[in-house]
Amino acid sequence: MDWSAMDRNNATNSCRIDAFKFPVFTSVYSVVLAVGLVCNSSALYVFVRLTQRKSASTVFMINLALSDLFFNLTLPYRITYYWQDEWRLGSFLCRISTYAFYLNLYSSIFFLTALSIFRYVAIVHPVRARSLLTVRRALAVCLAIWLFVGLTSVPFLLASPHLRQGRYRCFEPRNMSWEQILKMNYMALVLGFLAPFLAIIVCYARIVRRLCSPSHQLPRSARSSRRRPVCMIFIVLSSFLFCFLPYHVLRTVHLHLMVQGGSCRPRTILVQKAIVVTLCLAASNSCLNPLLYYFVGENFRSTVKSSLTFRGRWQSVRSTSSCPERSNAAPDVF
Repeated sequence: MDWSAMDRNNATNSCRIDAFKFPVFTSVYSVVLAVGLVCNSSALYVFVRLTQRKSASTVFMINLALSDLFFNLTLPYRITYYWQDEWRLGSFLCRISTYAFYLNLYSSIFFLTALSIFRYVAIVHPVRARSLLTVRRALAVCLAIWLFVGLTSVPFLLASPHLRQGRYRCFEPRNMSWEQILKMNYMALVLGFLAPFLAIIVCYARIVRRLCSPSHQLPRSARSSRRRPVCMIFIVLSSFLFCFLPYHVLRTVHLHLMVQGGSCRPRTILVQKAIVVTLCLAASNSCLNPLLYYFVGENFRSTVKSSLTFRGRWQSVRSTSSCPERSNAAPDVF
């Protein structure tokens, strides 16, 4: 096999893709950074500082927000790279930025799946939920998710910058063959996406069946909070269908094309452009998760509203106490 010719073809193809993906990534990541950083840091503040009573769901949402925030904090490096058209930030930040994306991607999938399973137990098996859905168990599940995803994502720490046509590039496979990457893709596809997706489909089917049963068969707590599980189903399924599914499907198709040696075919270039779009959708999941906190998080909205009301009253009291003369003055109409 003529590897030099393949490298030249890949370089030419990469230049054609760079002209498309660099401005797209710069724009989308800038929006994701602004929205995700504000929303996830605010959510963490509400969960950690303002929420007095933590539940199992709160634990999962805290870890989900931490995962999103870690990814958001690496976005300035990606934006700088795509804006400057060259990686100038050293090998360590390149590795961490690559690692952060996959750590966030699959930890988000597993945290959403665990949250769905816990909510399924709470609605379908309310009696058993009292002993099963504890904060300690939720912490243990979160720790297991962090360890599993963190260890299986270690190979991405090997993604160091490499020189291509006189410029240092990051986020591009270099040290592994396409066949090796395809095998890793299928492991991630089955264990990191298909299995969790199947689990939430089963859980949501049972939840919907339970909620659609006659009202007298439902516990009072489930009848009074029907809207919360419906919102959770809608938001989580939206994340899987619009953020995770397109990226995994197109990534698999693209890797098969690369293994077949079609790096310069028009359809390969088209798929690579589509991957850019799906990668942006996957990254935008960190902006979608705060909707889950607001509409599904137990006492999240009430905590935010009570905090804003308290601050408003406190500021009103301070302004009144700081101007005693104005409070005693007669109105001008008299």
